[in-house]
Amino acid sequence: MMNQILVTGGSGFIGSNFIRYLLNEDRDCCVVNLDALTYAGNPMSLSDCEDNKGYTFVHGDILDRGLLERLFDKYAFTGVIHFAAESHVDRSILGPEAFIDTNIKGTFNLLDVAYRHWKKNSGFVRFHHISTDEVYGSLGETGAFTETTPYDPSSPYSASKASSDHLVKAYSRTYGFPAVITNCSNNYGPYQFPEKLIPLMILNIMEEKSLPVYGKGDNIRDWLYVEDHCSAIWKVFCDGRDGETYNVGGGAERKNIEIVHLLCDLVDQKLGRNGGSSSRNLIKYVKDRPGHDFRYAIDAVKLKNELGWEPAFTFEEALKGTVDWYLANMDWVNNVRSGAYREWLNTNYGGRQGEGA
Repeated sequence: MMNQILVTGGSGFIGSNFIRYLLNEDRDCCVVNLDALTYAGNPMSLSDCEDNKGYTFVHGDILDRGLLERLFDKYAFTGVIHFAAESHVDRSILGPEAFIDTNIKGTFNLLDVAYRHWKKNSGFVRFHHISTDEVYGSLGETGAFTETTPYDPSSPYSASKASSDHLVKAYSRTYGFPAVITNCSNNYGPYQFPEKLIPLMILNIMEEKSLPVYGKGDNIRDWLYVEDHCSAIWKVFCDGRDGETYNVGGGAERKNIEIVHLLCDLVDQKLGRNGGSSSRNLIKYVKDRPGHDFRYAIDAVKLKNELGWEPAFTFEEALKGTVDWYLANMDWVNNVRSGAYREWLNTNYGGRQGEGA
């Protein structure tokens, strides 16, 4: 039987890459993409999938319970993969309420509707909740997060994701609902909204703008290429054990300043600037973010040992590929950043918009 998969937040960065991963690999799936098209949701990211008979886009919000119930009745989903979330730490500090609404209330709506659908539909396989390593808090200079690391969120964003994780676990334990959670490290790759570190730096280097770096740039993250993340998500959805959490990491710890230096050198090289001054001169150290976690590192041994998953890409090759993608897709970037795109989005979808770029 063909899988009928509901993907929430599928027009966002990871979601759009995941939908393309499913459809391009012909994985015997029909995908319904439910997305509210807030500032980081971009239907242009899936323009190449619009003619695929296995793809349906629905403009809507997981806060709309009535819509969720109608979709489950219409499509009789066999699975849910839940990406939809407010996901930027700085935005959560400035305006936490949207994070409470979407990440907690929205996840509850989706979870409860899916649970009630499962109770009357024996074909429902699994609810897969996509989460983050930020729920675990901050690490010192050694060690790594495991699936049993106590939660210790630092920002309104990570606190809201921790809450949604607990809701999913509670539904699994209380009702026997078939659900899994993956907690991933920092993603990078094509179609990422330009406020995130790697695309922001690539574009600012191209445009010879200031490169803002928090504190001294010593904060450390484990970087995961989005295509590797997509393969891990599908592996856990298909073969993971109900009620379990799986950490997904790229095994590529780097200081933020190291990432910026690498990007300066890569973009300069790609643009033939080697004879001039380095773009490293554009780096500007700025006041550190409140509650800025020092280090994240993921132990993905459980995922490797139980399901045989490992990253297929090295950090160096994937970062070069990411730079190449942005250099070759400035039309997408300019559309996302332009007032014309925002006007188009409102005209076509009445999309809720976030403030800023």
